[in-house]
Amino acid sequence: MGKERINKRKPKSEGKTVTVGRAEAVPPGRGATVKLKDGSEVALYNVGGKFYAIENFCPHKGYPLADSRLYGPVVECDLHGWRFDVRTGECFTKSSCSLEHYEVRIEDGWIKLTV
Repeated sequence: MGKERINKRKPKSEGKTVTVGRAEAVPPGRGATVKLKDGSEVALYNVGGKFYAIENFCPHKGYPLADSRLYGPVVECDLHGWRFDVRTGECFTKSSCSLEHYEVRIEDGWIKLTV
């Protein structure tokens, strides 16, 4: 399966809540890249009206997961097919490659992310 990559654009865990946009900007069944002020990124998903966020880059070859196909709560990396649960970050392809997931909540139509 290849050597895993370190995500250099993974947000540092600081417990901060940031407002990242309006909920209607991410339609159900879609993902979006969220770029934070420090240059880090997360992949944000709308799964049937519920929002989830994980690291944006596949640990296999670094492909951006927000750009990949979403099958219910599972995102499949478009580059080599690695699959992740967007609710938990669990990797279904290789157990040692799970991703960080982040708390997401909607307040008055605004998406708030805790990193």
